[in-house]
Amino acid sequence: MSVVIIGGHDRMVCQYKQICKKHKCKAKVFTQMPSSLNKKIGMPDLLVLFTNTVSHKMVKCAVAEAKNKKIEIVRCHTSSQAALQEILEEKCAAV
Repeated sequence: MSVVIIGGHDRMVCQYKQICKKHKCKAKVFTQMPSSLNKKIGMPDLLVLFTNTVSHKMVKCAVAEAKNKKIEIVRCHTSSQAALQEILEEKCAAV
């Protein structure tokens, strides 16, 4: 399963990737808005939006791309390790 994480804290990128690895998921993490974000998202199975730590422009871009490619979106207000772990436990168990 592949996961794209939008938002979160810069200092947490390694922890996010480790949590995904424990759940046997490949992860891309975007804490800042890169140029051409829509092309860099790719075709993941799940898009996680940490809404508290992300710009509106980045959310709009990610949501539009997810709708176009029919990618499942999970929105979470907090960007903690526990929140990501809970999301992955729920979604990876369903796969």
